[in-house]
This record gives sequence, C-alpha cells and structure tokens, in this order.
Amino acid sequence: MACISISKPYQLRPRVYPNVSRVQSSYSLNLLHFFSSTHDQIPETTAPNPDRVQAEEGTRMNQELEQRQSQSHSHSQNQRFPRGRRRNTEKLEDLICRMMANRAWTTRLQNSIRGLVPVFDHNLVYNVLHSAKNSEHALQFFRWVERSGLFNHDRETHMKMIEILGRASKLNHARCILLDMPQKGVEWDEDMFIVLIDSYGKNGIVQESVKIFDKMQELGVKRSVKSYDALFKVIFRRGRYMMGKRYFNKMLKEGIAPTKLTYNIMIWGFFLSLRFETAMRFFEDMQSGGISPDVVTYNTMINGYNRFKKMDEAEKLFVEMKEKNIEPTVISYTTMIKGYVGIERVDDALRLFEEMKSFNIKPNDVTFTTLIPGLCDAGKMAEAQIVLKEMVEKYISPKDNSIFMKLLTCQCESGDLEAAADVLKAMIRLSIPTEAAHYGILIENFCKAEMFDRAIKLLDKLVEKDIILRPQISLHMEASAYNPMIQHLCHHGQTGKAEVFFRQLMKKGVLDPSALNNLIRGHSKEGSPDSAFEIIKIMGRRGVPKDADAYKLLVESYLRKGEPADAKTALDSMIEDGHLPDSSLFRSVMESVFEDGRVQTASRVMKSMVEKGVKENMDLVAKILEALFMRGHVEEALGRIDLLMQNGCAPNFDNLLSALSEKDKTIAALKLLDFCLERDCILDVSSYERVLDALLAGGKTLNAYSILSKILEKGGISDWKSCEDLIASLNQEGNTKQADILSRMIRGGETDQGSKKGKKQAAVSS
Repeated sequence: MACISISKPYQLRPRVYPNVSRVQSSYSLNLLHFFSSTHDQIPETTAPNPDRVQAEEGTRMNQELEQRQSQSHSHSQNQRFPRGRRRNTEKLEDLICRMMANRAWTTRLQNSIRGLVPVFDHNLVYNVLHSAKNSEHALQFFRWVERSGLFNHDRETHMKMIEILGRASKLNHARCILLDMPQKGVEWDEDMFIVLIDSYGKNGIVQESVKIFDKMQELGVKRSVKSYDALFKVIFRRGRYMMGKRYFNKMLKEGIAPTKLTYNIMIWGFFLSLRFETAMRFFEDMQSGGISPDVVTYNTMINGYNRFKKMDEAEKLFVEMKEKNIEPTVISYTTMIKGYVGIERVDDALRLFEEMKSFNIKPNDVTFTTLIPGLCDAGKMAEAQIVLKEMVEKYISPKDNSIFMKLLTCQCESGDLEAAADVLKAMIRLSIPTEAAHYGILIENFCKAEMFDRAIKLLDKLVEKDIILRPQISLHMEASAYNPMIQHLCHHGQTGKAEVFFRQLMKKGVLDPSALNNLIRGHSKEGSPDSAFEIIKIMGRRGVPKDADAYKLLVESYLRKGEPADAKTALDSMIEDGHLPDSSLFRSVMESVFEDGRVQTASRVMKSMVEKGVKENMDLVAKILEALFMRGHVEEALGRIDLLMQNGCAPNFDNLLSALSEKDKTIAALKLLDFCLERDCILDVSSYERVLDALLAGGKTLNAYSILSKILEKGGISDWKSCEDLIASLNQEGNTKQADILSRMIRGGETDQGSKKGKKQAAVSS
C-alpha cells in the first residue's frame, strides 16, 4: 500500500489583486465574515451567477484589504506583539472544514470557499478531506470540487475518500467512487480494493467482501497475497472457516505463495473457529515450508492452546520461543497469564507477571484486567490490591472497567472495607467514570458494618454529582444497597435527604415499595404528613403497594398536627387500598373530627368502621348519632342506625329518645320512635311516655296522636297518664274525629290491660 502522509503542508499562493502582493493569513477570519454577511443579503428567489459573484467578491476583498493594510501599516510601526504571543495563523484547510461544520452546504457556502481559495491544488484538497469533521462534509467537498471543475482528483484523494467512507460505513458510496475511477482517467490498484474488502468485513457483510474480491479478477486488477490476507481476515472473523479453506486452496492454484502473515491469519482463524487440528496442521505446514514462526505466530498458538485449556503445550511453546531467541512481548506474557488464570493457576500467573517486569516489559491494561479478576477469584485480595496500586501509579487505565466491580465486591466480601474504598479512589484517579453500582456496593457494606457516617458521605457525593442520572450509566444500584440507606435516614430524621436520593432513582425507573414506604414512615414521624401523602399519590399512580403501618403513621401524623380532615382522607385511602385500620385508629379519627365539629365527617368514618366489621367504640357511636339528630341530620342518623342493626350493633334507643325528648328535639324523637316501632325494637315504657309528653308539651297533638295510635296498635301502653289531656287537646283544636278514634282505642285496650300493661315488647329485628 502506498504511503500517504496524514497532513500535507499547504502554502497559500498569492492571488492577483491590485496593489496587494500577498494575502495575509491573519485576515482569513475577517474575510469569512465579510463574505458571509454579503451573501446573506442576496434574495432567495434570485439564482446567483457564480462568476459574477466571485468577481464582485474579489473587488470587495481587494478594497477591504487595501484599506486594512493602509490602517495597519502605520499602526504596526509603533506597536509590537507582546513577547510570547503569536498571530492567529489558522490553516486554510482548517478554516474550510470549520465553515462546512458550521454552515449548511449551499451555493453560498461554496462561493465563500471559492473566494478564500486561490487555487485548489492536491495538497489543499487532500488536507481538507483528511480534516473534515465527518464523512458527509468530506463527500460533499470531494464531489463539489470535481463537478465544479476546480480540481481533478488523483489516486491519493480517491484513496483518502474511500478510507473515510469505509470508516463511516458508507460502503455503497465508497464502492461507486472506486468503480468510477477509470471513467475519470485514474487507475485503480489493489490497495484500494483491499480497503473496501476490509470495510465490508468490519461491517459484517462477508458476501460483499467476497464479491469485491472476485470482481478484482473481472476488472483486471492483479491480486496478490495482500488481497487474500485481507479476505481471510474478513472470512475468519465471521467464523466461515470452510470458505477460508476454499480460498486458501484457490490462492495456491493461482500460484500465490502464502507468507508468514498468511499462515498467522489462518492459524488465528481456525483457532477462533475452534478447529484445533486444522490450526495445528497449518502451523506444521508453515514450518515444513521453510517459514520460521515469529513472535506473532507463537502468541497466536499460545492463545489457541488457552482456548482449549492446554496450558502444558502453551508452556512448551513459550519456552521454545525463548530458546529460539524470539523475545516475548507484553502480548506473549499477557496471553500466558490469561491461560493460567483460566485454569485457576493464579500463582503461576503472578510469577509471570513479576518475570515480565524483571525483563523491563511493561504490563498494559489487558495484563492488569486479566490478572486482577484471577486474583479476586482465588481470594488473594492483598495481592490484588498491590497490583491495583501499581496500575494506578503507572496511570494505566483499562478499557474493561468490570474489574472494578469485581474488586469492590471481593474486597467487601473479605471484610476489608478500607481496601474497597481505595478501589473507588483508584477509579477517580484513573479518570474512570464511577457509576451508581460502584457506590452502591460500598454503601451497602458500610451499612452492614453500621458505618453509617461513611455511607452517608458516599451518598452525598452520589447525589451532588448526579451520578445516578448520567445517561451513559450501565451499572445500576441494587435494592440491597439503597434500601438500608433510606431506612437509616428515615429513622434518624433525614427523610428529606433520603427522598432527594430516591427521586433520582425513580427517574431511572426504580419503584421499590420498601423504599417508598420507608419514606412515608419517615415523613410521618418527622411531622411532614403532606410530603408523605405526596409519596402515596405517586405510588398510587404507578401501582406500587403501600404498607398498612405506613398508612397508620401517616394518619397519626395528621392527627398530631391537628388536621383531622386530612387524617380522614388518609384513612379513606388506606381503606381503598385494601387495608383494615384497627379500632383504635378508627376511634382516633372519629374523635378528632367529632371534636372539630365535623359531625357528618365523623359519621362517615363510623360508617366505614361498621362496614369493615369493627364493632368497638359504641360509646362514641352513640355520641355521633345523638349529634346528628340534634343538628337535624335525621335521615342520615336513621341510616347509620339501620347499618348498625344490620351488623348486630343496635344502639341504646332509650337513651337516645330520652336525650332528644329532654332537649326538645321532638320531631327527631318522633322519627326515631317511629323507626323503632316499624322494626319492633325493644323500648322501655318510659321512653314512649317521654316522647309523648314532649310532643304534647310542644303542641304537636296530631304527631302525638299518630305515634300513640301506632303504639296502641303494637299493643303498647294504654294507661298513659296524659292520654285524656291529648284527647281534650284534639277536641279543642277541632280534631274531634281523631279524639274519638283515640278514645275508642283506649277503651278497647282496657279489657286486656292487666296482661299487657307496660310489658309488650317486640323482638329485635335481626
């Protein structure tokens, strides 16, 4: 493959301007701004003439350059740049790349670039392609300079564009550019096809790599062992070992002799495909063909033996390599260490690690990431800590960061929390992004050891640095880590901190019931029931179950705060979630709302209590019923009484009737008595008389007549001492018919008065 320099020096050639000998690079940024502002004033509907625009831009640039030169000439004679400072000499290719990155690819941008560049030569075009921010910018520039007739691409610019598109996986574009080269008068060569073969292979498209390889013969491009080597890499990387065999035989038929590199690739490929015997045969053929194995061959063979756990054979090869004066490399030692670790011979791995250092062979990141997990699995945590320290001192940052999780876990399991904390410090020193899981392991184990102060410090760092919320995070904190921490904080008056921490976890999709219930308990104990209830709402929206004891603490918190209505709301939520509050909680809420003057609210709590089968607190129930009657909520009171009776909790009707009669709530007493008569409730005779006396005293003679008639029909009292007074009052008010009926009923009842007087009692309805 031809050698191509990465960046070619480009000398800005002088452009012919009147009175201007050369374009100063320090003016380049100002000129860019000048042309950009000019083009922005061109109407969108008018298509600019490129030649005319370029001429106008050249005139304007000449004028500005002359003006700035005359202004700066006199000024520069008396002013020098401070020592240590340099002029801004931005390369032209970098300026063009920055313009393409910051602006859309339009005619305006193209004209601006034209105005900056005197001549588009090979060095400039190549360097712009090399420095372009992305492949799309490079492709646009590549096509534009060609179609505009500014530059005819050569072999090197084609090669650079194919490489760029191959890395960006824009393989169809790369293929078209390659196959169109002869039409432009540019000859292709083998190296260009090798780049395309390799690009298809890296994208996993083996068939296209094979097609390109076969097409080389159709197009008359000579294939050498380099093309075959590139194809073998692609084929074996995807495990197509049979195809690899076919093309190897084809190569031999074409008279192309395999090289040492070819054999190395074949041996590597067959070991990768777990074809041990085939790999060994190629190794033997290589030696019998007079090709001496090199360090790469031995490394490949040792790695292959490792795959099949044949460490004895690998050791022999390692010794043989040394005997042939082939110096082992860091890869050789690392491969051997990996093999020893794989068969749990960690002491041998550690011995080789020390040996390689004695030969001044520096371990690399793979060496450390291979050895450390093996030491952890073998329980050699002291040695693992020493190796980690050495890695940090040499500032070797591994690509595989999983070793730190293993180190943290194993150090904690061994009980050495200080060493585990040092692992986290090592990650920070090596600039390795720490994740929530790393902190979680330490927090969990600090909590287990009751070292809560240190756990809280780690938690503070975790929250302050928003480590949990990092979008690239892949290792999340386990519940076993955050739950003990949250529980501790909630039990020690730091629920606010616990909530801030857990809300970050919630943003990552964590909805742990234990943690959320602990937050409810913590807020409730700390006298912040509103915050606790907010957590309950969140749990309700997301279907997270709530604990009964958390609800109880919340209700009690509201009661302590003197907010009975909110306590009742929390109690209702508790019941809706399927929890049964105990009788004491019902009583506390009922008493609180009742004492707050919320009789109907207390009545609703009582209803919930009875419906849930709680039959205690009947003394408080009687007070609530009486208050309902007293406030005129008669129907509600009767409904509650009916519910109580259905659940076998009938109230003391005699006491209720007596209280209502004494407080002149005659209508309420009348309705309650009527309710009792309809349901054949057991009443004392004195209760009848009290209600009747209250009605008569209140002038409600018809009401007294009506209820007395029902009493008499039920076989109740007939010797009420005020019965004659009621009849007289009825006659006086003109209700003679009712008076006559009542008289006859009383006289009819006197015959069996002795057997029924004051003793008629109906059975209680069930």
